[in-house]
Amino acid sequence: MKRLLYTLFAALALVSCMDDEDFAVDASTRLTIRRDTVSLGAVIYDETATTDTLKVFNENAAGLRIRRVWLEGGADSPFRVNMDGVFLADGAAEDFEVLARDSLFAFLSFHAPGVGDADSLVVTDRLHFLTEGGVDQSVVLTATSLGAVKFYGSVLTEDEVVFDAARPYQIFDSLVVSRNTTLTLRAGTRLLFHPGAELIVHGRLIAEGTPERNVSLQGDRLGNMLSQIPYDRVPGQWGGVHFTEHSYGNVLHYTDIHSGQYGIRLDSCDMEQMKLQMEGCLVHNSGADGIYARSCRTSVSNSQISNHAGHCLNLYGGHHTFLHCTVAQFYPLVGGYGVALNFTNHDEFIRLPLEQALFENCIITGRNADDIMGEQSKRYRDCAFNYAFSHCLLNTPRVDDISGEEHFTACLWEEDDKEHRGASNFAEEFDYDKLTFHFELDSLSQAVGTASLPLARTLPTDRFGRSRLADSAPDMGCYERQPRREEE
Repeated sequence: MKRLLYTLFAALALVSCMDDEDFAVDASTRLTIRRDTVSLGAVIYDETATTDTLKVFNENAAGLRIRRVWLEGGADSPFRVNMDGVFLADGAAEDFEVLARDSLFAFLSFHAPGVGDADSLVVTDRLHFLTEGGVDQSVVLTATSLGAVKFYGSVLTEDEVVFDAARPYQIFDSLVVSRNTTLTLRAGTRLLFHPGAELIVHGRLIAEGTPERNVSLQGDRLGNMLSQIPYDRVPGQWGGVHFTEHSYGNVLHYTDIHSGQYGIRLDSCDMEQMKLQMEGCLVHNSGADGIYARSCRTSVSNSQISNHAGHCLNLYGGHHTFLHCTVAQFYPLVGGYGVALNFTNHDEFIRLPLEQALFENCIITGRNADDIMGEQSKRYRDCAFNYAFSHCLLNTPRVDDISGEEHFTACLWEEDDKEHRGASNFAEEFDYDKLTFHFELDSLSQAVGTASLPLARTLPTDRFGRSRLADSAPDMGCYERQPRREEE
């Protein structure tokens, strides 16, 4: 029995010695950290950034003991670190092990401090790793605390209210513009909406964006949902813009509306008055329709309406004009079943006369077999159903018969035998992993050089403010193609 006990103790001692020998203690053995700086982006003050991760590798043949991990800012640091399940209380923790060819995860977040009178405050700290061999390695952590004007369930009732670009506006519980109120958004103004919050306009909205300084309406989550995908590229981050039946005379110039539950909703009203005029706008990436317009009057030019889970344009009656617009349906997520353009003159038993749906020098495309759906009421044959396309590129079956002559003038068709159709019309390949989409034209697109010159002269610059009259052959859509340097 004693002999057996001696054998067990010897075996345990040997294992202990082997365990010690498996961990390097010399100063030449280092961790591998592939990022020298981790940026957690911009965060509105008093908010917490979405967690980012930092992976710390041991690529050596022996294990490494990390004696201490700490933030230089200590307990006062606005950064928070969880190291492989251990929270760095007071900004520090001790005794970590990382085996040979293994790794540890550091989970990082940032609680944005106040910025005082400044617009923003850049905050940095440094995260250190001290090995048992005395090697101190570190990574810079950085983030920006963003000053903001915060609104909680606000109803604007003054005759005139002006928002400027000095600081962004964070909207909780929706922002309501009363019937006799005009809200003006100066160039560069940013409205950041909390999840579910909407801009509800009973009165009037004027957005004074420019090609260089768009007005922006977006969600208030500014960090990354995943390491490659910001929340800002994901639909459903906030509500949308709702113009009620009382609202007329709205003007949106160079306004970027993206990643809402819906884009723009326009309620029924008197069609003799202009409901909404848009120029140079972007309505992108929502969880329902991009623009839903019901029995109202609109004018839209130089605008991109793209990637919506519903229809990009959904017109229920009304009087509508679209000039030099790019309407593109490449919604990337599960649940997107809409087309680029849907229009009708009824809603079941309700007459909704379509007095005009006119598209000129437009691109209407997508990845559906047919991206233009028009439905005329079978019950109300006398109800107006007027639509027309002139000098447009259309992803819909070709109409050659005589009945199409009143609806289609000098249009081009995206047919199956065309090499450049759908996404290949555009110069940059869509990145469905990172949810990035750009709709400037490829040189081989049918839309290049085929727009009507007289129509283009009425709108001489594109959405980026670039001339479309540099030659006698302007392009369809809202972007005038710019030759790449290698083509010049």
